Amino acid sequence: MAAERGARRLLSTSSFWLYCLLLLGRRAPGAAAARSGSTPQSPGASIRTFTPFYFLVEPVDTLSVRGSSVILNCSAYSEPSPKIEWKKDGTFLNLVSDDRRQLLPDGSLFISNVVHSKHNKPDEGYYQCVATVESLGTIISRTAKLIVAGLPRFTSQPEPSSIYAGNNAILNCEVNADLVPFVRWEQNRQPLLLDDRVIKLPSGMLVISNATEGDGGLYRCVVESGGPPKYSDEVELKVLPDPEVTSDLVFLKQPSPLVRVIGQDVVLPCVASGLPTPTIKWMKNEEALDTESSERLVLLAGGSLEISDVTEDDAGTYFCIADNGNETIEAQAELTVQAQPEFLKQPTNIYAHESMDIVFECEVTGKPTPTVKWVKNGDMVIPSDYFKIVKEHNLQVLGLVKSDEGFYQCIAENDVGNAQAGAQLIILEHDVAIPTLPPTSLTSATTDHLAPATTGPLPSAPRDVVASLVSTRFIKLTWRTPASDPHGDNLTYSVFYTKEGIARERVENTSHPGEMQVTIQNLMPATVYIFRVMAQNKHGSGESSAPLRVETQPEVQLPGPAPNLRAYAASPTSITVTWETPVSGNGEIQNYKLYYMEKGTDKEQDVDVSSHSYTINGLKKYTEYSFRVVAYNKHGPGVSTPDVAVRTLSDVPSAAPQNLSLEVRNSKSIMIHWQPPAPATQNGQITGYKIRYRKASRKSDVTETLVSGTQLSQLIEGLDRGTEYNFRVAALTINGTGPATDWLSAETFESDLDETRVPEVPSSLHVRPLVTSIVVSWTPPENQNIVVRGYAIGYGIGSPHAQTIKVDYKQRYYTIENLDPSSHYVITLKAFNNVGEGIPLYESAVTRPHTDTSEVDLFVINAPYTPVPDPTPMMPPVGVQASILSHDTIRITWADNSLPKHQKITDSRYYTVRWKTNIPANTKYKNANATTLSYLVTGLKPNTLYEFSVMVTKGRRSSTWSMTAHGTTFELVPTSPPKDVTVVSKEGKPKTIIVNWQPPSEANGKITGYIIYYSTDVNAEIHDWVIEPVVGNRLTHQIQELTLDTPYYFKIQARNSKGMGPMSEAVQFRTPKADSSDKMPNDQASGSGGKGSRLPDLGSDYKPPMSGSNSPHGSPTSPLDSNMLLVIIVSVGVITIVVVVIIAVFCTRRTTSHQKKKRAACKSVNGSHKYKGNSKDVKPPDLWIHHERLELKPIDKSPDPNPIMTDTPIPRNSQDITPVDNSMDSNIHQRRNSYRGHESEDSMSTLAGRRGMRPKMMMPFDSQPPQQSVRNTPSTDTMPASSSQTCCTDHQDPEGATSSSYLASSQEEDSGQSLPTAHVRPSHPLKSFAVPAVPPPGPPAYDPALPSTPLLSQQALNHHIHSVKTASIGTLGRSRPPMPVVVPSAPEVQETTRMLEDSESSYEPDELTKEMAHLEGLMKDLNAITTA
Repeated sequence: MAAERGARRLLSTSSFWLYCLLLLGRRAPGAAAARSGSTPQSPGASIRTFTPFYFLVEPVDTLSVRGSSVILNCSAYSEPSPKIEWKKDGTFLNLVSDDRRQLLPDGSLFISNVVHSKHNKPDEGYYQCVATVESLGTIISRTAKLIVAGLPRFTSQPEPSSIYAGNNAILNCEVNADLVPFVRWEQNRQPLLLDDRVIKLPSGMLVISNATEGDGGLYRCVVESGGPPKYSDEVELKVLPDPEVTSDLVFLKQPSPLVRVIGQDVVLPCVASGLPTPTIKWMKNEEALDTESSERLVLLAGGSLEISDVTEDDAGTYFCIADNGNETIEAQAELTVQAQPEFLKQPTNIYAHESMDIVFECEVTGKPTPTVKWVKNGDMVIPSDYFKIVKEHNLQVLGLVKSDEGFYQCIAENDVGNAQAGAQLIILEHDVAIPTLPPTSLTSATTDHLAPATTGPLPSAPRDVVASLVSTRFIKLTWRTPASDPHGDNLTYSVFYTKEGIARERVENTSHPGEMQVTIQNLMPATVYIFRVMAQNKHGSGESSAPLRVETQPEVQLPGPAPNLRAYAASPTSITVTWETPVSGNGEIQNYKLYYMEKGTDKEQDVDVSSHSYTINGLKKYTEYSFRVVAYNKHGPGVSTPDVAVRTLSDVPSAAPQNLSLEVRNSKSIMIHWQPPAPATQNGQITGYKIRYRKASRKSDVTETLVSGTQLSQLIEGLDRGTEYNFRVAALTINGTGPATDWLSAETFESDLDETRVPEVPSSLHVRPLVTSIVVSWTPPENQNIVVRGYAIGYGIGSPHAQTIKVDYKQRYYTIENLDPSSHYVITLKAFNNVGEGIPLYESAVTRPHTDTSEVDLFVINAPYTPVPDPTPMMPPVGVQASILSHDTIRITWADNSLPKHQKITDSRYYTVRWKTNIPANTKYKNANATTLSYLVTGLKPNTLYEFSVMVTKGRRSSTWSMTAHGTTFELVPTSPPKDVTVVSKEGKPKTIIVNWQPPSEANGKITGYIIYYSTDVNAEIHDWVIEPVVGNRLTHQIQELTLDTPYYFKIQARNSKGMGPMSEAVQFRTPKADSSDKMPNDQASGSGGKGSRLPDLGSDYKPPMSGSNSPHGSPTSPLDSNMLLVIIVSVGVITIVVVVIIAVFCTRRTTSHQKKKRAACKSVNGSHKYKGNSKDVKPPDLWIHHERLELKPIDKSPDPNPIMTDTPIPRNSQDITPVDNSMDSNIHQRRNSYRGHESEDSMSTLAGRRGMRPKMMMPFDSQPPQQSVRNTPSTDTMPASSSQTCCTDHQDPEGATSSSYLASSQEEDSGQSLPTAHVRPSHPLKSFAVPAVPPPGPPAYDPALPSTPLLSQQALNHHIHSVKTASIGTLGRSRPPMPVVVPSAPEVQETTRMLEDSESSYEPDELTKEMAHLEGLMKDLNAITTA
């Protein structure tokens, strides 16, 4: 028990001290209140003090230039420190993720690198600073406008002029109004110094008064706005000597009407010229101005008037009078002075209790008259039954609730500027009395008369509360005193009332103590109200009575509707309304209230009128308004008139048409598309559009075209090919022409697309079936050179021909609607033009069943298995535009018609941008989301055409994809070298090589040229290499006069309009050791005369690797071991002897006459060389030799069974091939003309160069003397033509033709069967080879197909290669270099010469038939042997 008593004692002591602490804590705020001017009410109650919360610095209107930095100042004071945020155009800025905008420590907004372009102005707009203190409230600053100076554009430029000395001169230079501060002048390209005689007017115009000889020269004005300076035309001002004769007095510049704001400076320009020189005087409202004694009025050079620090008194009409003694002229202009909003009375802080009515007072002045709006904690106050605007600008709040606490701001705004002033509302508890006498801001009905409260009993609830009088607009309540205080002489009462169903309660207090009745005014007829009464004594408020429900009476004795209500438009911005007195007045009409509302909005405005007519000004142009009138008598408002609608008069459009776009149709026409101006700016019915266009090079020659108002596109025809044109469009109303769009340029095509045939098949077709629809998407035909006018979509169940829909050629998707569920549809797509429809593309799809909910996003609550149709789709974005910024960046902008007119996003919608390269085969899109009306797409490929589209999503609603916009990124230097670089020898010219290559994989633009670097030292500095330029449309090049038997290294570099790309890796090529007659035409090797090899890491001691391929003269490409060389030579010799013996035995069976006939036959047979331009003379090969089967197939079979043909062993593998000895070189060069004559020089085609030369093996097939092809120009040698023909010489087709070239035939055979073939040309003159007439002698013919350049200057002779009859054995599928093959029966050079000489005398024509019979029989025997 003792412990319990101790614990209780301790608890009592603790409670006592806790109570003391609480008492001190409650006294402290009272002391603070006393310090702040408030009076504490009681030891147990405290009053919250008003918190100082205001702006120290507010942002101001700022002019900036593109690329500069801007600071919008803002600083607010409060304890604790407020949180600062910024709004732009009414939307909060997200400064956390913004790398250009940042919040400074003092709350100012810093914008670095201001962005501004024609279609992208993210920084220009209206900014507002928002300061917030948690648990206290929010205040907003004045609105500041940030203007970014646009691109410099001269609206007028200086013109050349001549003036007399002592006279005045002006030079015009008018630019955009926001760029005037950045204008300066230059004389003779030097900055012009301004003084009292030479001045620059605010418009940019230069005025020179009392001209002297030194004022003559070249003048131009310069605009420097952050970017590169922009110069006007440079003109000459000539100062002539004084002619000492009079000249007419004229104004060079007259004053024009001006509008200025109080405190600004103004210059009224006035410049006159004439002889004698005139003097200028000024008058205002017919009173002369004393410019000499006034400090604010200054007469500038030329006579212009400057007024400093303008006041309202300066407004009026000013007259400029010029007088030169002979005559007087005058001009006048009106000066209008405006004033920014100023507060005559600012709102003050208010204490109040719940249910009270309060009024914040705000009185402003300004010119034009400011409009006033109220803001609570940063949010707009919307007028309602409990928030009302009274006495024009004051805010009345009825029936206060706790949530009404906070900061209220009065914001005044006119055309000149805006201002704000605020006050705080604190709602006290009912037991805390309002600390001061009733302020003017409290209404009389809610004035508290509470004395300082003391501790004591509170009154009980008043008794018998009844509505003793109920009317339509008021109710009188009475009650009896509370039971706790029957006398109640010192009691006051408060009546709380509210509409039924409304939580906000209002209060009415009795006028003096002891009064037990009150009349509640300004109620609504036939409305239910809830009343309760509460008594107060000196200790505070007591209990509340039970609620009393009372309904007001319906309206009676009120005025009827005003008759003959009429409204008519007085101007584009005003409407006059008239009416008459109501017939059923029900008493004297006190006044009328005129209500009006813009059609399509729900915001009705009203004005009190005492007469029967009223003119409303400041309306929107060509906008429909509705009007109604309500008459008031002593009982209140009467019956409203029916609405009368009238539209304000029209005016010229105040904005240009929107979304101007140009579409080049062909080389002579351009289609123009546009959208009407925004509805708010049309100012009338658009009656037409004026299209103006001109050549970009001739800006003065402008053509105009008018179209109807319903037309939104126009085809401009008859234009010049390949010419750039400028276009602009302006809208017309019956009042005139509005402003035009900016000039937009487009260039006609150099040539037109093909429309002589139907389009090809679309490159792809995709379908996506839904329940009752199918979404069809496609890509255009791959061949973009054929005109496509549109697409035809056919569909039907089981057949695509049931219905057909045609869409525009730009469209890439279409939704087929109203289909049956669970049905199989066949869909066809065809591109068409004026010629007809192209090949169709088919696809089928099965629509989904009704029970498929995969496409349904919304469901009924509490019924999850009942699908609801998709929400209504949103409108897709419009006006999608792609602005190319760099080689990998494009900015996409668009507009959203579902947004308000100002295009500000205030909800949670977002946009999805998708893009892909505009390649028909590419259907893969990339996507990105954006919350603004633009998006920056980065990481694109250079010089690539992309297509973009946008969709909008809001909640579960999404739009379809917008129309596509296209943009091609800028070019970039090539980032990869030319590829597949090969080097091959030139046929018949060992000192000439041909370099072939392919364009770079990453050209990044149109290749405009290549540079070939070559050198004999791979390690040499690149500037020591020889450079060979090549035009960009070539992929092969020829280089002449190289040094024989020398390794060369080649590199290639590509260039486009942006610069040079990287070099390719070095490719090595060794020229032949010496000229050779049996060098193969397409000889390729890595050692000599062969295909170049890549040398990625070559050292200075590099030597070509060992290879089995030798040079045409038997020179090895790499050093060989001497023993190995000896073995090869011995082996070749043995094989040669064996073959010679075999052939000798075979030949002994022939008679001498047969040999002579054979020579004669060979003499008469013409070769089969193929040269450019003579392909018609080429005969197809008569014999195909397939190596794998060694099967000889005679193409042209002879009936003669007697074979006569030289036995020629065919090598089975590379070991059978013997290198050609080069000992024949000198004799071959000496006898070159005897064998081939002057052949035309063939050059390899680009295609042949790219595919590379196919290696071939050269084998003489008999010992007959070679014969020259009939297409070769005959030799100029003295030898007869018949004896100088080379026999059966093979040449590769240099052009790769396939019509008549045996080589092309062999290539086709190779590609088809992958079998090597050999082509043997029989020499029977009466079979497959005709004997054409020998062409007449003539000079040698050359046909160079490639540009050729000698590497080093050499004096060596152009040796010609000796040609022998050969067969071309293809080696498709192998990488073995070519090897010449020598058959032992082939005669030596001297022996061949003797044969040619003997052929003239030994061969007889009558032996030809027998000779060919033997040859045919031999061919059959050889065929039988190889088959076995």
